[in-house]
Parts: sequence; C-alpha cells; structure tokens
Amino acid sequence: MNKALFALMLAALGATAFAKLPAPNDEAKAKAAEAAAKTAHAGKTDAYLLCKSQDKVAAHVQKTNKAKAGKPEATPPCADPGKFVYTPPEAAASAPAAAASAPTATAKAATPAAPAKK
Repeated sequence: MNKALFALMLAALGATAFAKLPAPNDEAKAKAAEAAAKTAHAGKTDAYLLCKSQDKVAAHVQKTNKAKAGKPEATPPCADPGKFVYTPPEAAASAPAAAASAPTATAKAATPAAPAKK
C-alpha cells in the first residue's frame, strides 16, 4: 500500500515537472541579455588579470633564474577590456532601422501609382 501511494505521489510530482513555463517578456529578455554581457565582460577581465599576473611571474623568473630560465617566449600583449558598458541591442538596432525606413516611406508616397493593365 505504501509503495503504491509513493509511486502515485512520484507520478503526480513528475507530471508537474513537465509543465511548460510561459515565454519570458521583453523586460526579462533584456535583463538576461545584460546579465550575459556582464558575465562575458567579467570573463574578459579575469583573463586580462591572469595575463598580467603571468607576465609578472615570467619577468620575475627571467630576472632571478637567468641560467635556468632559458629564452622567453614571445606572447601577445595583454588586452585590457576596459570598463563595462552595456547598450541594449534593441535600442542600437531600432535607431538605424527607423532612420532607414523613413526615407523609403516618403519616396513611395511621392511616386505616382502605375496604371493598371487590362
């Protein structure tokens, strides 16, 4: 009896796990995009700091162990990602699109309609 009741409870709980969530609204999508941009920038910043510390350690090793260290490898310089700045993609994409669509709408209104063929 207890096993059957437990199995029934698991089945009911499992059915609710497959329920669909509503689609996220525009505000939630914007927040998710900003969070993804912040995470990407944090990764770039961490890579920059790691690069700087590796350069510092390599310079120290070259300075202190001239006989053992060998010839230093040429590596690309560390690129500073700068301060985090986020511009929403909708605002950046909508401004040029609105400017581009305005002249075409006025040009269509200025041209006369072609006569219909019979």
